[in-house]
Amino acid sequence: MSAIEASLPATAPQRAQGMLFGDPLAQLDAYTGFRGPIACRAAGITYRQLDYWARTGLVEPSIRGAKGSGSQRLYSFRDILLLKIVKRLLDTGVSLHQIRTAVNALHERGVEDLTAITLMSDGASVYECTSADEVIDLVQGGQGVFGIAVGRVWHEVEGDLAELPVDRAHAPAVEDELAQRRAAKRQAI
Repeated sequence: MSAIEASLPATAPQRAQGMLFGDPLAQLDAYTGFRGPIACRAAGITYRQLDYWARTGLVEPSIRGAKGSGSQRLYSFRDILLLKIVKRLLDTGVSLHQIRTAVNALHERGVEDLTAITLMSDGASVYECTSADEVIDLVQGGQGVFGIAVGRVWHEVEGDLAELPVDRAHAPAVEDELAQRRAAKRQAI
């Protein structure tokens, strides 16, 4: 168990947005995502919260950000997972400063790593636990008041999004042979 502020080990880079429990959603590539209202519904937040969190950099859309009036943000599955985690942490009284630290630490994790994490908090600090023993040690030490099993939240978001529409952003123009190979490799993943 480590405080979320502690430096995290290097992890594999984020791959395509795979699903954990089966595949109820169509396979999502790097350009497929969800518009703001859909992200709000799946994460259980208001559009005002979504907009504020994006503008302040707490959770920004990784597929397409807003660029001027009339443009639509496009959120990935992982973005919506983070939105739901932020909502749960806020609901339990964790400070926005601690939430920002936790979100930054979660961004450094690979997709597969997220499902093995349980976030625990005593109301002041957020701790990252990767095993049942760490959770038990934290609770026995009197530090853990509540926990969020990220894999469980993942499953909830996956179920919520299964019924909602997805959007596709336009892929950037490919200019040279190396860029074409990279784009083809991303599509294959």
